[in-house]
Amino acid sequence: MPSAELPPGRLPGHPLTPAAPASGRPRIIALDVLRGFTLCEILLANIQLMATGGTAVVTQPLGDWDPWLGLPIFSLLFGIGFSLLLDSAADRAARPWLVLLRRLAALLAIGLLHMLLWPGEILTKYAVVGLLVLLPSSWLPRWAVAGLAAVFIPAALVAGGGPLLIAGLFLLGSALVRYGVIEHIERSTLWPLLLGLVFAAGAAAALWTRPGAGPSFATGLADLLVAGVVVCALLVLLRTPLRPALRVLFAPLGKMALTNYLTATVLVLAAAHLLGLPIGESSQVAFLTAGAVLAAQWLFSALWLRRHRQGPLEWLWRWATWAERPPGSR
Repeated sequence: MPSAELPPGRLPGHPLTPAAPASGRPRIIALDVLRGFTLCEILLANIQLMATGGTAVVTQPLGDWDPWLGLPIFSLLFGIGFSLLLDSAADRAARPWLVLLRRLAALLAIGLLHMLLWPGEILTKYAVVGLLVLLPSSWLPRWAVAGLAAVFIPAALVAGGGPLLIAGLFLLGSALVRYGVIEHIERSTLWPLLLGLVFAAGAAAALWTRPGAGPSFATGLADLLVAGVVVCALLVLLRTPLRPALRVLFAPLGKMALTNYLTATVLVLAAAHLLGLPIGESSQVAFLTAGAVLAAQWLFSALWLRRHRQGPLEWLWRWATWAERPPGSR
C-alpha cells in the first residue's frame, strides 16, 4: 500500500519512491523490502474476498493466514512516508501543507475508483484518516505526535481496531521519522533483535491472558505485536548474508507498491471471472493464483524499474502531488 514520495533529487529512502536520489545518499532498502513483503501477505490474506467482491465465506483465505499481519505494517509505512514527504516539501515548497493535501486528495480519488472493483480496499480510509489526522499533525511538535500515537493505539485496541488504529500507526510512523529512528533503521542488528524478543514475549503473554478465542484487547494486542516481530525479524535478516536475496525478492514489489496493489485487484478479478478459476471456493486455487499474480508483478516491476524511476501509477501520483510533470526514464 502506498505512502508519500519524494520530489526529484530529494531525500532517499522514501517508502514508495523507486528512483535513486540525486543527493547520493543510499536508499533505505529495508522500507522497500518491508513494503514488498507486506504486499504479498495482504494479497494472500484477501484474495478470496477480492475475487468475490467481499461475499466469499472463508474460514481464512489461506488456513489461519490473517490480514492483520500486513495492515499494521502498511499503516506504519504510510506514516513514515508522510513525514519524509513533509521534510522534503518543507525544503522545496512555499506551502508544504498544500503538497500534502494534494497527495492525500489524489489518493482519495484513486481509492474511490478502486472501490468500484474491490469494496474492501484500504486507500480511501488511508486518505480520509490522513486528511483528518496526519495533515493536522504536521503542525504539532514531535513529542505531541508520539503522545497521540501512544493514546490512539491502545484506545483502538479497546474499541476493536478500525480507523483509530490506522491513525495511531500513522502517527507512530511519523514520530519514528521525526525522532531520527528511520534514518538509522539499517545500522543496527542488536536493537531490532532485542525489540523483536520483547514483542514476541508480549504477544505470548497477551495470548496466554486473553479471555477466549474471540476478539478482545489481548487478541488485538497480540496481533499488533506479532506484526512488530515480523518487522524486527526482517530488519535482522537484512543485516545477514540473506540481504541480497530479500532485496531481489521483495524490493521490486515494494518500490511499485501502489501499482502492484491496484493491478492485483484487476488480475485477481480477471482470473476469477474471465478464466473462471474457483478462487472464492478453494484455498488451494487462491494460493496458486496469488503466487502467479505476485510472480507476474515481480517480473514486471523488475523490468520496469530498469528503465524508469518509479512505477506508472507512482509517476502519476507524484505528478498530482507536486503539480509538475516528473521525469519518467532514468
